[in-house]
Amino acid sequence: MAKFNIISQFLKDISFESPNVPELFFKQDNGQAKLEINIDIQIKGAENNLFMVDLITKVHSKLDANEKTIFLIESTYSGLVQMEEEKDEEAKKRTLLIDVPTLLFPAVRGLITRLTSESGFPTFAMQPVDFAQLYAQKQAAAPANA
Repeated sequence: MAKFNIISQFLKDISFESPNVPELFFKQDNGQAKLEINIDIQIKGAENNLFMVDLITKVHSKLDANEKTIFLIESTYSGLVQMEEEKDEEAKKRTLLIDVPTLLFPAVRGLITRLTSESGFPTFAMQPVDFAQLYAQKQAAAPANA
C-alpha cells in the first residue's frame, strides 16, 4: 500500500428520485422490491501526487412485478488524496481503488441510510463493500474485454 493522506472528503453530487409517489403509498399490494447497486470509482490525477477519488454509487429500488421505480439514489462522494511518491504503479492503483474508497464508503452509506429513512420507505442500510474483491473482479474481467 502506498502511503497517503486524505486532505478532504466531500459530497460532490447527490440525487434522490421517487417518481411513483404517492401512488406507491396508496396501493396495498405492490409486490416485492428488488434492489440494484452499482459502484464505480473514478480517479483524476493532478500535480504533486494529488488525486481526486470519486466514489460513484447508484442504488435503484424497483418493484419486481412491473419494474416501477420505488426510488433511485445517485451520489458522487469524493476524496482529495495526497500520496507520497510511489514508484510501484500497482501499489498506487490498489491504494486509489481499494484503500481510499474503503475510507470514503462509510460516509456514502450514512447518506443513503438517511435519505431512505426520510423518504417514507423502509430505511435501507447498505452492506459493507469489499473494494479489494471489486478490484480483483475488474482485473479478472479486463483481459476478456481487451
